[in-house]
Amino acid sequence: MASPFTILTNTNTGALVSPQPLHPRPSWLKVRFFGGQNYQELKRIMRTLDLHTVCESARCPNMAECWEHRTATFMILGNVCTRACGFCAVPSGKPLGPPEEDEPERVAEAVWRMGLRYAVVTSVNRDDQPDGGAAIFARTIAEIRERVPHCKVEVLIPDFRGDWTALESVMAARPDVLNHNMETVARLYRRVRKGAVYERSLELLRRAQEMAPDVPTKTGMMLGLGETRDEVLHAMKEIAEQGAHILTLGQYLQPTPEHLPVDRFVHPNEFAEFKRLGEQMGFKHVEAGPLVRSSYHAFEQEEAARV
Repeated sequence: MASPFTILTNTNTGALVSPQPLHPRPSWLKVRFFGGQNYQELKRIMRTLDLHTVCESARCPNMAECWEHRTATFMILGNVCTRACGFCAVPSGKPLGPPEEDEPERVAEAVWRMGLRYAVVTSVNRDDQPDGGAAIFARTIAEIRERVPHCKVEVLIPDFRGDWTALESVMAARPDVLNHNMETVARLYRRVRKGAVYERSLELLRRAQEMAPDVPTKTGMMLGLGETRDEVLHAMKEIAEQGAHILTLGQYLQPTPEHLPVDRFVHPNEFAEFKRLGEQMGFKHVEAGPLVRSSYHAFEQEEAARV
């Protein structure tokens, strides 16, 4: 079937090339800032409880919209990542100390104050910790459940460097969704995801399904880093083979000049085609679009995965 959009390729690399100039950003990547009462209240709660959000640290383009709708993604285990991925705006380096033991309680308190019915919890990489921070993830799930029993909890976890005992401790806490992002295609891993291994991330998704078959698994990728269309489809197929239920696809945006450059801006029609093809591969839900991020519309994604 012919594609509804024009695809150009770089004759040297085979990477897809956008016919639009990279600067300025195309109209579909422009967002309106929502700075209303809910946004200000969530910001106050986060600062009062000394909590971090990936919304702020990763400079998410949807932050104002999501906060105005009283949704946010908590980032635990501090605000310094032990890895320095080429796409990520979260500060990297050596953490100043061990994880804060009362952080799970503070997250649960924030969930209660915000009146959330769906909470997303992610973290920096903590390769300095024996379990990568898995115990704090498990305790955070438990504390939210105790403080706000009706609230569902999605966790977006690191790879724990392949420590499957650490993964077991998270799955034993029974999150409502287990998310681990693949981020990009296999060929680009070394450049994009420092310290990560493509095959290890696939294995994590498979093992999570085996440990708790009734817990939906989820992953996401960024497009516009130099991948080809065939590479995206191949990665999607391999992810589907691990039993993943939910897939998110969004546009990579360079957070600072020091980070990896944008290779191209992916047209919304291309995202729509990837969504259609992903559903044919067996994913229960595919969220695909230029501004899609892992936690964008997370509540609706979880509901779709259980239908």
